[in-house]
Amino acid sequence: MGRWREPGPRSSPYITAEGERALRDELRELWLRRRQEVVPALSAAAAEGDRSENAEYIYRKKQLGEIDRRVRYLSRRLDEVTVVHAPPARRDKVFFGATVTLDRGEVEVRYRIVGADEIDSARGYISIDSPLARALLGCRAGDTVEVDLPECRERFRLVAIAYS
Repeated sequence: MGRWREPGPRSSPYITAEGERALRDELRELWLRRRQEVVPALSAAAAEGDRSENAEYIYRKKQLGEIDRRVRYLSRRLDEVTVVHAPPARRDKVFFGATVTLDRGEVEVRYRIVGADEIDSARGYISIDSPLARALLGCRAGDTVEVDLPECRERFRLVAIAYS
């Protein structure tokens, strides 16, 4: 029995200009600062002698591998994504980049529909690939949607749509 698993579904290629800027800043930080700190430390640890029992060498080598893996991912991802710079012409419907206010019974919640690389639950950013965002796409204020969430089926009423 092998460890190979079929890859999951690909996420949507859309990203906001703010999200692209954050990915580019992370790439720059990893490549120009973090990697430049780790490489000399790895060289110094390697010069200490026996590498098989050198904890500092093993740690730095693993750290460098993680940085390089993330740099490769970010480089490929930035080549794949489509940056959405402007809001849609029709602002009365929900599209990518919309900030929606939903009535969830007694509670109103706000979410912004963003790309898969920008998800941030603390800020209310949800992926365009999420069940809620998929159900809301194309809806207008006043519409009601039912969404199958992992734990239950929930009903939301779309109160307002805004684009920043």
